[in-house]
Amino acid sequence: MDHIERVFHIDLQSGEPVMGPTEFAPEPTPRVPSDVLIVEDNFLIALDTQEMLAELGVASVRSADSVEAALEMIAARVPEFGLLDVNLGQTKGFEVAERLAALGVPFAFATGYGDREAFPLPFADAAFVSKPFTIEALREVLAGGA
Repeated sequence: MDHIERVFHIDLQSGEPVMGPTEFAPEPTPRVPSDVLIVEDNFLIALDTQEMLAELGVASVRSADSVEAALEMIAARVPEFGLLDVNLGQTKGFEVAERLAALGVPFAFATGYGDREAFPLPFADAAFVSKPFTIEALREVLAGGA
């Protein structure tokens, strides 16, 4: 239930309201996806990202360390959001991005490389977060602001 605060302006001499109540609603908290798929081949980065997502309120965080594992997880249950490492050993995360895009699932790339020129044209303007990222950067990319 949302909290609404009512503020009354009172004339100090008469004790009468100067104007009617003004309602102030708190700033809405950006909604986080309930199910996020992380595609990351570095175990420690994946674990750290899982912890940050849980702290942000994501109910289900799944992690895949390869394109094949990610595609299997997507086939089993489509996530609400994907966070994809660009470099997964000898492969790239773009195939996973193509599948998520085809399903209409929002995603962002996580990369330690600042050069976006290497991204295929369909993903040149995709959301991304630079590694190492903070919880604030992760919150922003989940909200669609990155």
